[in-house]
Formats: sequence, C-alpha cells, structure tokens
Amino acid sequence: MYRLAFICFTFASLLICKKPLAQNVNIKHNDPHIRYTGRIQQTDSTTVFYWSASSAKIKFKGTGIDVVLKDQTGINRFTVVVDGKVQQTLNVDSTKRTYTLASGLSAGKHEVELFKQTEWAMGSTAIYGFTVDKGTRLLAAPPSKKRKIEVYGDSITCGYAVEDSAGKDRGTAPFENGYISYAAITARHFNADYISISKSGIGILISWFPLIMPEMYDRLNPNDAGSHWNFSDYTPQVVIVNLFQNDSWLIKKPEHEQFKARFGTTAPSDTQIIAAYKSFISSVRAKYPSATIVCVLGSMDASAANSPWPGYVTQAVHSLKDNRVLTHFIPYKKTPGHPSIREQQEAADDLIKFMEKEVKWDSK
Repeated sequence: MYRLAFICFTFASLLICKKPLAQNVNIKHNDPHIRYTGRIQQTDSTTVFYWSASSAKIKFKGTGIDVVLKDQTGINRFTVVVDGKVQQTLNVDSTKRTYTLASGLSAGKHEVELFKQTEWAMGSTAIYGFTVDKGTRLLAAPPSKKRKIEVYGDSITCGYAVEDSAGKDRGTAPFENGYISYAAITARHFNADYISISKSGIGILISWFPLIMPEMYDRLNPNDAGSHWNFSDYTPQVVIVNLFQNDSWLIKKPEHEQFKARFGTTAPSDTQIIAAYKSFISSVRAKYPSATIVCVLGSMDASAANSPWPGYVTQAVHSLKDNRVLTHFIPYKKTPGHPSIREQQEAADDLIKFMEKEVKWDSK
C-alpha cells in the first residue's frame, strides 16, 4: 500500500512539474503584437538585430515573459526594461536559448522592451519569438511615438567603454552600453523613437577600418554593401550627426593603413574636409527633406577650444544655406578616454538644452 501511494505521489509530482511547460504559449517573432524599432531585418524564421539601439517592445496582461534568441558571436548585451524601468542586462550566447525577461510580475498589464546595447561590430542577434504562460493575453503593440530621432555617430554615440569603471577605456562588450549614451538619453527625454546608425571608429573622410559613414549610412545590414535601407520606413523629425572625432585623429597619422588608402601621402586640405562634411549632410537632407538636422561635435577633444573641427562643421553648414541645418558643439569633457556615465549624461543635458530652445518639432 505504501509503495502504491509513493508511485502515485511520484506520478502526480511529474505531472505538476511538466504542467508549466505544457502551458507555455509561443509568440512568433513577426507577431503583430510586437513593435520593433531600428533597422531590423525579418526572415521567415527570425527578426535580426544589427545596430545598437534596435529594440522590441511587447505589451501583455500576465505575470512574465521570455524571449528565444541566438547571438552570432555570443557577446552582445541587451537592456531589459519593464514598465519603463531598467531591470537587467541580458548577456546572450551563440546557442539558441530561452531567456527570461520578466517573471513574478503583479497580475495586470505590463510592457517589456528589449534594447540592444552593443554595436554591429559585435555581431547580430536573431529573435525567434517570445514565450508566455497560458492565460497571458497579448495587448495591442505599443504605438510608434509621434517624435522620431535618428543619429549618425561613432563610439561616443555607441556608448563605448561607458561602463568601464576602472577607467581603462575598454570598448569590449561588457563595457559598452548604448542605452546610456547621450543620444539615447536625449531621445528618451523627448519621448522620441530612436534609431542609431553608429560605429566605433568611424569617420566621414577616414575611419580606423576601411568603411566610412558615407559608404554605410544607407545600409540595412551594415556588413552587406548590397543591403539597402528603405528610408521611407522611418521618417525622423530630427537627425543628429555627431562625427569627425575619428577624422580629427586619423588625418594626423600618415603611417596608418587607412590614411594611405584614402589619401596616399598627403592629408586632406581644409577645403576638402569641409566639402566632405557638406556632401554627407546633403546626402542626409536628400533622404529627409523636412527634417531638422543638428550637426553636433563632442564631447571628446575634437570639440576642444583650440580644435579646428568645429570651424569645419560651421563652414560646411553655412555653405548649405539651409536654415533647418543647425550646429551645436558639446563642450570638451577634458578627461582621457571615452565619456563615462556621468559625462554621457552631461553631454545629453547640454544637447537637450540646445534642442529645447532651437528645435521645432513637427506634429506629423
């Protein structure tokens, strides 16, 4: 009799253990209840994130939600935001796995966002879908915001080394966080959707690697020259360009392989530098005829008091004769390396103050 009772208890326990698995409900990656922001690519089986700041949002009535991911490199990181508050950083690996985004929430309505902290050089991430408990009710996808910002930038915009509290200026994945870059902070301040087209080391005339911004700004997949973004899919009222920091260093390095490839033996003249900047801004203007374009420089040493680079930007913008192209120079932070958390916030505060005064948001 005891043995029979034990067997029944064990069998019942197995049923109880398996019950949650049997009740899981899978949500496909392309379900209309999910809202994606960024230059993302969808296939039949996955939604692929390349760029920093790419995000997925989903609203539901329930107590938790998981996501199924596979990372290309196993080093990308994501910020998980639940009901408007940052809850965790998700470290992903290169196997297809289920990750818990939120659990044990109070019964009721919730919104979860998955935000890619790391830039495209660290690889892409494929989202296969989400998983919720049976009984969870999906709600309408969060609507796109009335205000939209797009930023073209370099490591400063990527949040390179921002979490390196040891001050070693390390730009590897554990220390990079685009969620707390000045650009993301600014977008959240204005309650705006945000797309970041940024890469550490990139410039307008020259980069620390073969690609420059005018050659990749229109890509969907940044690693594929034949992959083109449809600019009509996202129309920002404000475009921010924060470039030239890397150019300011590299034009002084004739021994660098990219200097030789771009310039031969002679650094570009002031006229050539100004013309290159003007050409890129003209390209952006052609994509977004109605946007306000804010040409920013800072907060590293390209915006220092004795730097000629703010002058190059000013001259280029002046020559465009376009009253919706503005300039703003974030003050030089006067410390080594890339901006810290505090310095990113200070840069955001400075840019926000300028934009609140000078940018007129369209209602459309």
